Amino acid sequence: MARTAIIAQARMGSSRLPGKVLELLAGNTVLAHVVRRANLVETADIVCVATSMRAADDAVATEAERCGAAVFRGDERDVLQRFIGAAKMLDADTVLRITCDCPLIDPEICDAVLRLREREAADYASNVGAADWPHGLDCEAFTRDILERAGRLAEAEDEREHVTLWMRRGGARRRVHLDGPGGDAARQRWVLDYPEDLLFLAALFGELPPAPAAPGWREVYSVIQAKPELEKINQRRSVDGAVRTVEPVQPSIS
Repeated sequence: MARTAIIAQARMGSSRLPGKVLELLAGNTVLAHVVRRANLVETADIVCVATSMRAADDAVATEAERCGAAVFRGDERDVLQRFIGAAKMLDADTVLRITCDCPLIDPEICDAVLRLREREAADYASNVGAADWPHGLDCEAFTRDILERAGRLAEAEDEREHVTLWMRRGGARRRVHLDGPGGDAARQRWVLDYPEDLLFLAALFGELPPAPAAPGWREVYSVIQAKPELEKINQRRSVDGAVRTVEPVQPSIS
């Protein structure tokens, strides 16, 4: 029977905000919010946190285990190989990649990306190619086969560090994109990279229903629209170029 695994990468090291995945939001770590939301993805069978072997990341592994996630530890820099190791450990046929600096990851969007990949029999599916979703909802689904092929063929350093870059540069011949709302919603920044992002998310979580509730992106966006002062907290990061940079994925099947 086919097995789908959500693999969330995390580590303590960050030049912009060290230890960000263990920062607290509404009484829970950022990592805990991510794992809890990932567990709500209906089409996934297991959630795993993939971190490094460095002693500094022992705390990440401990917190992931506390949250009930599987844990895989591998190379700090070769994140592609880390994902391959995690997929093998989990015996996964399909992987959904997320990151642990996105505490508002939306289970509904994750399900939609996974279903899109399966429906179109694609090697790779995501909602990141056209930048038409709020930044912080990013997820990518791909087959174990294309992941292992990337492990064999990706040689550039950035393709080893960024798990799906080789796929998005053309390695995955059949790629699909989940269209987002675009417009102002797509200019939202809900990811944790900088101190201002932490201030923004702390203020936002204070306005959202507490855990175990997991409001979807529409509810989150409605709160921000009702309280526009919130997005001003980290607005500079949304307009000064400090936003996601991804290789474009063709919005249609290719």
